[in-house]
Amino acid sequence: MSPKTSTSRGGRSRGAKGRFMESLTPGRVAVIVVAVLALVFILENTAKTKIRLIVPEVIMPLWVALLAMVLIGILCGAYLFRRRR
Repeated sequence: MSPKTSTSRGGRSRGAKGRFMESLTPGRVAVIVVAVLALVFILENTAKTKIRLIVPEVIMPLWVALLAMVLIGILCGAYLFRRRR
């Protein structure tokens, strides 16, 4: 048999781990790191704080306010940078 027709282990298809590792680009890794750091920051700030919303003053845990701001930021970013078809 010629080398081209024989089967070898080096030519096998990539598994799920190979596809996962290929999908990890430096940009995606950076986003994951920033998201984890934001989550740690939010969870470390659990004290109650006063927040003024234009007129009313609300007392709530700081992590709730931070999480709300992160979610609003994600929604704004998704709206502004969504891909148009």
